Amino acid sequence: MGMMPQDAYYFFYSENLSLSYFDHPPMVAYMLHGFSLLFGKSVIGVKLSDFIISVGIQLVFFKLSSKIIRSQKKYISWILLASTIMISTTSLVTTPDVPLLLFWGLSLLTLYTAIFERKNWYWIWAGIFMGLAFDSKYTALAIPAGLFLFLIFSKKYRGLLISPWPYISSILLVLMSVPVIIWNVNNDFASFAFQSAERAETISEITIQNFFGLIGTQFFLLTPVLFVAIWWVVIKYVKRIFKKPNQINPEIWFLLSFLLPMFIGFYILSFFLWVKMNWLFPTYITGIILVGKLIKEKWIKWQIVASVILHILFFIQVAFYVIPIKSDDTWFGWKELANETKELQKTHPNTFVFSDDNYKTTAQLMFHLDKKIYGRNIIGRPALQYDYVGDDLDELIGMDAIFIDSDKHIKNDEKLGSTNIYIKDYFSSIEELEPILIKKRGKTLRKFWVYYCKDYKGIKNKY
Repeated sequence: MGMMPQDAYYFFYSENLSLSYFDHPPMVAYMLHGFSLLFGKSVIGVKLSDFIISVGIQLVFFKLSSKIIRSQKKYISWILLASTIMISTTSLVTTPDVPLLLFWGLSLLTLYTAIFERKNWYWIWAGIFMGLAFDSKYTALAIPAGLFLFLIFSKKYRGLLISPWPYISSILLVLMSVPVIIWNVNNDFASFAFQSAERAETISEITIQNFFGLIGTQFFLLTPVLFVAIWWVVIKYVKRIFKKPNQINPEIWFLLSFLLPMFIGFYILSFFLWVKMNWLFPTYITGIILVGKLIKEKWIKWQIVASVILHILFFIQVAFYVIPIKSDDTWFGWKELANETKELQKTHPNTFVFSDDNYKTTAQLMFHLDKKIYGRNIIGRPALQYDYVGDDLDELIGMDAIFIDSDKHIKNDEKLGSTNIYIKDYFSSIEELEPILIKKRGKTLRKFWVYYCKDYKGIKNKY
């Protein structure tokens, strides 16, 4: 599988190391940077990074499930996890969820050991891992929240709330999060604002489509058997919480505390905004263990059959690109685009290249060309982390540029036939060039508009 835009964007992170980043904490950058020292800058190196960490996720998961499931069913829980498209995705595509799931699992493993095996030293490790999880993704705050929820509702372990250990663990979490805090303080809390206030602005009126969209993505990522089984477990224990809470043993309370709040919360939220398919990933660590404890072995056969079928279909799509993806969220065609862009700069020397999507085209071209490519900040629009790498755009004033714009709805192979586009105010003149066409089996599957822009004027009114 070729580079996804996410792979390229987070590799850009890793080449510009920082205490944190505009749209995510820094752990994914540190992960890629560390592995790039071993594998160099290559597609296979990036994919190996994801694969190796995903193997680590499964090992940690198996260790945790082995402590809770003390029979041969512990292997069932691992089979359930390993057979999901979710774990295959983390093995193939770089996102902050890759390190998040590793440190989420380590946090739960050490918390379990500290609480149920009464090994106080593990509270120290738990605090460190919770902090590293927060350095991976902000949703890791659900771990300490789940911890205190468990302690409050667990009659047997409630006494730990008057011991120093949960608070020592929480202090270590904060200390491990200091790089992210410092970055936000130095940048007007831009990242915290983006992940909270700006996300909240996308909330709309109640819509059923997003809810069913979330169901569809999770149905595919978990495979049908596991998806239904997790919902069955959630409904079963929600009923029991209201009817017979005293009949839930502490280990089950522990698992539910890290499953129910996020799981139910995101499904409720999906009525108001689009919940991304990876937001629920951490909940499945404890969710799958619960399913492993309760599911009948005969259903494992159907889980494996469904998994094999879905993985074969996934492989066919990756290998042969049977269904064209009308989006820039694809692995197909980026290297060819980079090669064509390189030739364009030969015929139009002394130009800089820029694009105007969130990050995708810019990141892919930077990775494949190994040179500076600019984003939408060239025309004064917010450009995520590209705004925070210290570029002085005034140095480009007077230079010529090549603007590349993806056409997601391909109607033909022809030029647009007009230069009356929104970027014209930033240049003295614009000339449309032949579009870049990426073909497979003789059919155009991706198309990019190309413009030669003369004499960059700079930004007049920045956002």
